[in-house]
Amino acid sequence: MTTTHVEPATPVDLAAIRTRVDGALEYFLRDKATATEPALPGELTDTVYDFLFAGGKRIRPLLCVLGWHAAAGEVPVPQPIVRAAASLELFHAAVLIHDDIIDNSDTRRDRPTVHRALAQRHRDRRDPDRFGAHAAIVLGDLTMVWSAELLHTAQLTAAQLDDALTVLDGMRADVMYGQYLDLLTTARPSSDLGRALRIIRYKTVSYTCERPLQLGAVLAGAHSGVRAALTAYAGPLGEAFQLQDDLLGVYGDPARTGKSDLEDLRDGKHTALVALALEHATPAQAAQLLALLGDPELDKRQADTCREILTATARHHVEAMIRTRWAQANRVLDDAPFPAAVNQALRDVADAIVSRNT
Repeated sequence: MTTTHVEPATPVDLAAIRTRVDGALEYFLRDKATATEPALPGELTDTVYDFLFAGGKRIRPLLCVLGWHAAAGEVPVPQPIVRAAASLELFHAAVLIHDDIIDNSDTRRDRPTVHRALAQRHRDRRDPDRFGAHAAIVLGDLTMVWSAELLHTAQLTAAQLDDALTVLDGMRADVMYGQYLDLLTTARPSSDLGRALRIIRYKTVSYTCERPLQLGAVLAGAHSGVRAALTAYAGPLGEAFQLQDDLLGVYGDPARTGKSDLEDLRDGKHTALVALALEHATPAQAAQLLALLGDPELDKRQADTCREILTATARHHVEAMIRTRWAQANRVLDDAPFPAAVNQALRDVADAIVSRNT
C-alpha cells in the first residue's frame, strides 16, 4: 500500500511578527520625532517611545496577524497588514496611559507611569503632579490619534480600510463602554458575577482578542466560517485573559508584573474574584472584605487579610473558570477552518495567557 508523506506545516514565527510590529512602530515614531510641521516637543515622542518599548507582549498585533493568516493561509504577511496590526499597539498604549491616570497608578511595566514620568520631568514647576496628569491625558489623546494615522497611512486598499474601520469603530466603542462600567463599579464591589463578566466582555474580550482577530481576518477577505470560528475562540480566551489578570493584580509578584499588588484592592475593583468571594463568604468574612476593599490607605497587613479571605472563598473558583475557558477555546480550534500552523499558534497563545505571571 502506498502512503502519502505529508510535510508538517511551517510554524508561525510569533517572534518575527513582534519584531516586524516593533519595526513599524519605531519607524512611525522616528518620523514623528523628526517632523517639522508641526514640530513636536521631543519629550512627547520620547515618552511614547519609552512607554511602548518598556515591555508589552504585543498580544493585539499578534492576534491581528494570526487572524489574517487564518483567512489568507501560510503566506508572507504584507507590510500594510503589519502596519495595521501595529496601530492596535498605539491604541492600546493610549488606553493604558489614560487607565493609569484613572487608577492613580505609580508604575507600569516596572517603570513610572506616563503621568508620573511627566510630573518628574517637570518637578521644577509649582504644580508638577497636576501638570503630569493633564499632560498625560493630552499625550494619551495624541497617541490615539497616531493610532488612527498609522492605520490610514498603512497603504491598505480602499475596501480593506472600510472593512477595518467597521471593526475598529466597534472596538473603540466597546473598550470605552467597558471602562465606564468599570468606573461605575469601582469601590462598590458586590456579589454580582454577571456584572463583572459584562465588564470583561467589553473591556477585554472585544478589545484584546475578538476585534484584533477580526481585523486581521477582514483585511484578508475572510469568509463567514473563519470569522465565526475566530469569534468563538476569542470569547473564552478573552475571559481567561482578564480572569488571570485579576488574579495577578492581587497575587502577582510586583517584581514580575511591574505593577503594585495593592492597587486593585485599594481601588475596590469589582472583579469576578471579588464577586465570587462575596457570594461564598461567611457574613463575617464579607463584612471584613467590604470594610477593607476600596480603602486608598490599605496597608500590607490589611491587604494580606483580603488575600486570605479571597483565597479561602474564591481563588479556586476563578482558577477553575480560567481552565474551563482555556479548554473551550481549544475545543473551538479542533474544528476551526484554519491552516494547521495557525491553529497551533492560536493554541500557543491560549497556553501563554493562562500560564502567564506578568
